[in-house]
Amino acid sequence: MVFQRPSVLLMSKPRAKLPFSEETLQAMLVRMLRPLVKLALASGFNFTAFSAVLRRLYIEVAEKEFALPNKQQTDSRISLLTGIHRKDVNRLRGQALTASFLTVGVSQTSRILARWLADPLYCDAEDRPSALPRTSSDGGPSFESLVSDITKDVHPRSILDDWLDKGIVVLDQDGWVQLNLSSIVPNAGDEARRHYFTRNLRDHVQAAVMNLMNDPPPYFERAVHYDGISPALAAQLDEIARQEGMALLLKLNKIAHRAIKDDPGGNSRWIAGVYVMPEAAEADLRPDAASKTETDE
Repeated sequence: MVFQRPSVLLMSKPRAKLPFSEETLQAMLVRMLRPLVKLALASGFNFTAFSAVLRRLYIEVAEKEFALPNKQQTDSRISLLTGIHRKDVNRLRGQALTASFLTVGVSQTSRILARWLADPLYCDAEDRPSALPRTSSDGGPSFESLVSDITKDVHPRSILDDWLDKGIVVLDQDGWVQLNLSSIVPNAGDEARRHYFTRNLRDHVQAAVMNLMNDPPPYFERAVHYDGISPALAAQLDEIARQEGMALLLKLNKIAHRAIKDDPGGNSRWIAGVYVMPEAAEADLRPDAASKTETDE
C-alpha cells in the first residue's frame, strides 16, 4: 500500500469558514490541553515556562504558515496575527522550536525491530519473529546478523545487553534470543517513550486538524466509543483491541518492508497508528447515561 500525501491534499481544499467559533475552540482546547497540563505540572514545568514555549510557537507558525502570497512576513503582521507585542516578535523571531527527540539509538532500535518483524529470513512459517541464536558459524540468520544488517556502528552484544535490560528480548533455555512483543514499547526507556509520545501525538493532532480545516477530510481517522459499560466488558474489549491492533500493525509493517525494496523513494511519509484506552467515566457524565456507540471522524 502506498500513501501519497500530496495527492490526498490536492483532492481537498480549505474550508471557506472554519467549523467552530472562538468559544467552541476554547472549549475544545481546554479538553485537549488538560492531559498536557497534567504532564507539565508533574514534570515541574510551570505556567511561565509553558507560556514562553507557546509564545515562540505562535510566532514560528505565524511566520511560516500564515504569510501573504508574494509578500515578506513582517513583525507587524505577526504581531497582528498572534497578539504578541511587536518588540517581542522581533526579539524571538528565528528561535525556531525544531529540537528532535529522534536519537540515533531510537532510530536504530526501530529499524532492527521492523526488520525482525517483517523479513522472512528472521520470521517463521507463520510470519512470527523467530528465536535467533546470538551468532551463527554457517552464515545463517542470527541476532548478530540482524543487527549487522542495519548498522555496523554498534556491536550486536551491546544492543543485546540493552534489550535484555529493557525486557525487549529474553533468552530461552537454549540461549537463543526471543523477541518479547508486549514489551517493545511499554518497557522502553524514557528516551524512546518521549520520542513516540511526541511523534504519535503530533501526527494524530495534525491529521485531526487537517480534517477540520479541509473538505473533504484528507485523512482516515476513526474511533469507536462505548460509554456506560461495565469494567469487565471494558477490559474484555481492551484485550481484543490490543491483539487485533497489534496484528494490523505487524501486517502493515510486513507489506511496507517488502514494498520498500523496489520503491524509488521520494519525499512522502506514511504512518499508521492504533490506540486503545479503557477509562472510568468523566465526572460530568450522568451515571444513568444510556450505553451508546459512535464513530468519530
